[in-house]
Amino acid sequence: MSLILFACVVRVRDGLPLSASTDFYHSQDFLECRRRLKTLALQLAQYPGRGSAEGCDFSIHFSSSRDVACMAICSLQCPAAMAFCFLETLWWEFTASYDTTCVGLASRPYAFLEFDNVIQKVKWHFNYVSSTQMDSSFGKIQEELKFQPPVVLTLEDTDVANGVMNGHTLMHLEPAPSFRMEPVTALGILSLILNIMCAALNLIRGIHLAEHSLQVAHEEIGNILAFLIPFVACIFQCYLYLFYSPARTVKVVLMLLFICLGNVYLHGLRNLWQILFHIGVAFLSSHQILTRQLQDKQSDCGV
Repeated sequence: MSLILFACVVRVRDGLPLSASTDFYHSQDFLECRRRLKTLALQLAQYPGRGSAEGCDFSIHFSSSRDVACMAICSLQCPAAMAFCFLETLWWEFTASYDTTCVGLASRPYAFLEFDNVIQKVKWHFNYVSSTQMDSSFGKIQEELKFQPPVVLTLEDTDVANGVMNGHTLMHLEPAPSFRMEPVTALGILSLILNIMCAALNLIRGIHLAEHSLQVAHEEIGNILAFLIPFVACIFQCYLYLFYSPARTVKVVLMLLFICLGNVYLHGLRNLWQILFHIGVAFLSSHQILTRQLQDKQSDCGV
């Protein structure tokens, strides 16, 4: 039996169906699940980017970004990582084929029905290609789901929420735990300020050198890159401190390495104290990134 039974692409703001796979299942339970999927599509703007709704025989998974969401009905045996990997692949395929303007101007259901062929191909690939051939994709999604779990609903919740939209009943949905970073410390703020200062110095010197090296030999290109690469690394260090990112330790080490190598290369354009200052700020920022941990904070409000 196929693990992924049905898939569709909808517009987030109003739930307008844009495209869908051909439906070969006609059991009463499946048709009821289809009905609840349509109801849930009208409510996607209320939810985070990923979510799952489980019933007795089927589960609905959705993944949304910007104004496009992909939804799927799967058997209960389908792993969540596989479902969300499928939806992410489908989202990339759709957004590569149709831009935001086309999606925004769509006025009738299934305006991009020709995308059904792509949905069928992707669905077949995930249903019949060995999972070992997609381990890398599954691993990335599993890590994301570990730290940012999807909101968890039941199929009955979709009807409850639909009642709220029509003014009939109150809604109380319990979201899955959300993981947030620990509060920013004073030393962390200092590292951000110093990092931004170093990034600005690198950018200014890099642009200044580029403007004056148009008439100079190609040897200056290395110096320009030695300013601009640490600039990018400094900005990315700020991002890593403020937001959680998978494989954070590897990224921190790489950014630190880029900054250190860039400053060593600039020996002669910078004196020893300037080089030590930039490298010292990089080490301070790396330490702050690695010591700022995730905290498990339960959201108090319904989705």
